[in-house]
Amino acid sequence: MAAYRIVKLNDSWKGKTRLFRYWTDSYLDIQIITEQGVSRIEFRKKMFDAPVEKELEVSWMADHMHAPMLFAAMDDDEQIAGYVELNMERWNNRMRVANLFVEEPFRGTGAGTALMEHAVLVAKKAGARMLVLETQSCNMPAIEFYLSRGFAIGGMDLFHYSNEDLEKHEVRIEMMRMLENTNAP
Repeated sequence: MAAYRIVKLNDSWKGKTRLFRYWTDSYLDIQIITEQGVSRIEFRKKMFDAPVEKELEVSWMADHMHAPMLFAAMDDDEQIAGYVELNMERWNNRMRVANLFVEEPFRGTGAGTALMEHAVLVAKKAGARMLVLETQSCNMPAIEFYLSRGFAIGGMDLFHYSNEDLEKHEVRIEMMRMLENTNAP
């Protein structure tokens, strides 16, 4: 694993966009089962017929965020290996991981772990009670990474992106990690 230096990026990054890609061969199939008046939700990992490539364009420090913070993981050659964008949700005392992306050549090298560990430190310093983030049920590499970093599934929105999210296996998954508040009185 490489060592990364985490640096805060300044406001000159506001509004800049970046296209990110990921590949996945599996998804979380979501079933809502009702038996004898009791409903339960089941998540089962299933395989796509063929690997799927997804793209998304991110605009850094979007206006809808209260006080966004953008950090980069820098390698020894001063190349950006990845990014984490955070935003404090004051109304419920949670720190949101708005975006976490690792550049393709750096995936699997520890850049994502370094960025997530930094996010935890920033959130604790801010007194946040938890870190929260969103991903899609088809982004199994991200889901598995977040689970390995102490996150758990805390909710979902079956129709966040479109009316066909369930059929497309692209349901919004909310994940969260409770934090010990290091700034408590």
